[in-house]
Amino acid sequence: MSKSGVTVSPECISKFNELKLGKSIKYIIYKLSDDYKEIVVEETSTDAEWENFQNKIMNAKASYKGKEGKGPRYAVYDFQYELEGGEGTRNKIVFISWSPDEGTLVYPRMTYASSKEALKNALNGLGAEVQANNEDEIEYSTILKDISRGKR
Repeated sequence: MSKSGVTVSPECISKFNELKLGKSIKYIIYKLSDDYKEIVVEETSTDAEWENFQNKIMNAKASYKGKEGKGPRYAVYDFQYELEGGEGTRNKIVFISWSPDEGTLVYPRMTYASSKEALKNALNGLGAEVQANNEDEIEYSTILKDISRGKR
């Protein structure tokens, strides 16, 4: 359980293990349930196109007390990249916390922030973490640069 009292759905862990062990899932997008009590799987995909993933996460919505805004999300992405100098291909399972600076309602943003560690702690085997608050921080090239240097 997180500081906010939010729990992690068992499906979050089972889908993560499918991604990690089976390699058939490319990414998982997680969200808070409509009552903000549990982290649940919103979507899994085998689509390897970064732009499709990026668009889904950036266009997520959240509502609270009849208002709607941009939606924070968590995601796990099986990031594959080439090493410099032709040394081969690497994969890193990257945990992404997306919480846009602009257009996000306060309650969802704060609940996501205080619940992140509960999900991260439940997912054993993460290779890197990315906190993204604007579009530049969730660009493929930005994440590639950081994870290939071991910064995140």
